[in-house]
Amino acid sequence: MKAPKKMLLMLMAFALVLVSACGGNANNEKPTNATNAPKSTNEVKEEPAEAKPVTLRIAWWGGQPRHDYTMKVIEMYKAKNPHVTIEMEYANYDDYWKKLAPQAAANELPDIIQIDTQNYSQYAGRKQLADLTPFIGNQIDVSDISQNAIDGGKLGDGLYGMNLGVNALGFNYDPALLKKAGIDSIPENYTWDDYVAMAAKAKAAGIFFDNGMRPEVFFGYYLRTLDKTLFNAEGNGLGYEDDQLFTDFFGMLAKLVIDGAVPSPDVLAQIKGAEDSHLVLNQGIGVWQWSNQYVGLQQVANRPLAIAPMAGPNMTKGLFLKPSMFFSVSENSKVKEEAAKFINFFVNDIEANKLILGDRGVPVSSKVKEALKAVSTEAQIQVYDYVAWAEANSSPMDPADPIGSAEVFKSLTSLAEQMNYNKIKPEDAAKKFRDEATAILKKNK
Repeated sequence: MKAPKKMLLMLMAFALVLVSACGGNANNEKPTNATNAPKSTNEVKEEPAEAKPVTLRIAWWGGQPRHDYTMKVIEMYKAKNPHVTIEMEYANYDDYWKKLAPQAAANELPDIIQIDTQNYSQYAGRKQLADLTPFIGNQIDVSDISQNAIDGGKLGDGLYGMNLGVNALGFNYDPALLKKAGIDSIPENYTWDDYVAMAAKAKAAGIFFDNGMRPEVFFGYYLRTLDKTLFNAEGNGLGYEDDQLFTDFFGMLAKLVIDGAVPSPDVLAQIKGAEDSHLVLNQGIGVWQWSNQYVGLQQVANRPLAIAPMAGPNMTKGLFLKPSMFFSVSENSKVKEEAAKFINFFVNDIEANKLILGDRGVPVSSKVKEALKAVSTEAQIQVYDYVAWAEANSSPMDPADPIGSAEVFKSLTSLAEQMNYNKIKPEDAAKKFRDEATAILKKNK
């Protein structure tokens, strides 16, 4: 009897251990399934992701109206993205670059910086801007933006700036003053000879035809009409070899100044703003400038104005759409993806662009551009229409200006002024410009 009883007790103990072991497994499985077990990909996506707090520094230049609406756009973005804190840094143009230079030297650039074509290659070429290519089509939606507009921010194989708006060169003029000079209209597909003839009529009527042309901008346009460029593709030399092109272009402009059809440099020096423009004062027919400057000129003139294209021949070769400015992400940024999301909002959000209203150039998004027409002034619609026409009658823009271009432009501006004062002959200025520009650009080799 003892043996069976002992066996029975052993069997009961084994059963208890077995039950206990099974119960232990059951108790352990529940918390494992609740917190640690792998989930399917779909389950992970369905969980609302709690965005981590992030701080973005954004810098731009501009006047008070631009500061005001940019801050409103930022508030709009923060309302939709409460995890984002934005620190704003803004100034006028000169102070902006003075402030940015030491930040760049210390690798402390703001996460997002506004940059223009003149300074773009300096910063991108020195590896201070991030390549935005990985964000295109991802954080930055480009489904309504043309490849041409995107490529405006390219340098080499990289995209270091997102185009914020496009501009086109043209002649902004007062049709009433044109008639005062005995000219009914500016001919379609007019030539440089037509321009000189119209300027002579304006002089005879006692008014200026225009306020002159910025040397680097319009000489670059002239060269493009002749299948040449101001800089070569490598950025280490000039893009034309025949100095006769320089002599022809600047000789024509200098003669207009010397003849009195266009103001001399000392008269132009008295113009401090659009309100001093000869057009606004009814003393000049028009102004050669970028399309985004038209609305401000029309507001100050406060009378109907019009936009004519550039002179030719081969105007279509010369004309191009130029990015007014870019938003770039600094290479030292720790939050590049968040910066890209903000840039996407700035270029694609319709409500945000109803605040911006094309101040940074005609929007690159076709959807935004169409939406703005309903809330734009007549002058703004004139600009939209002109830029749309230019897009269909232009050629791709040249690569970004190379490092050292600011020094080259300074040399060109000085020589143009000397030619307009008749202190140097155009052919001598052509040679001197080549020597000075070559010395500057050969540093890029």
